[in-house]
Amino acid sequence: MAGRSIVTRRAIVDIVRTAVQSSYGVTGFSDPSLWRRLLRWVGLDRPGMRLTTEGGVHLDLFITVAFGVPVAEVARQVDSAVRYSLRHYVGTEVAGLTIHVDGLRYQPNAVERAEATERAGAPDRAEAADEHSPNQTAAAGATASRKRKPR
Repeated sequence: MAGRSIVTRRAIVDIVRTAVQSSYGVTGFSDPSLWRRLLRWVGLDRPGMRLTTEGGVHLDLFITVAFGVPVAEVARQVDSAVRYSLRHYVGTEVAGLTIHVDGLRYQPNAVERAEATERAGAPDRAEAADEHSPNQTAAAGATASRKRKPR
């Protein structure tokens, strides 16, 4: 006698939510309508997802993306993560997946850290460019010696 397993809508929602939130560049979910915002405010709904199961699993995801990250790449990553997670954990293919990027979220701490890292690495790159510049060597003369920077 063959067994049968039933997967609830809540399990699918939890799997998809985890896959989306662990994707690079996603800062959160957004609400597609005022009505759903009100339901969320009351505590009856969770934002960012519409799931229908008639004729296969169809998903509409509403996400926000970090400022400065390629939006198309984030959408591809989310698509891949959701499809893989449902295939791996539930054993079903996604019939339809639509990703709506509702906005960009600016996170100043993340941008400041990236700029600080870039500034810290900039002198090293500038010195390396100066060492290999043909104009610099010609201006200094043919006997210019180059010192290697210790790593």
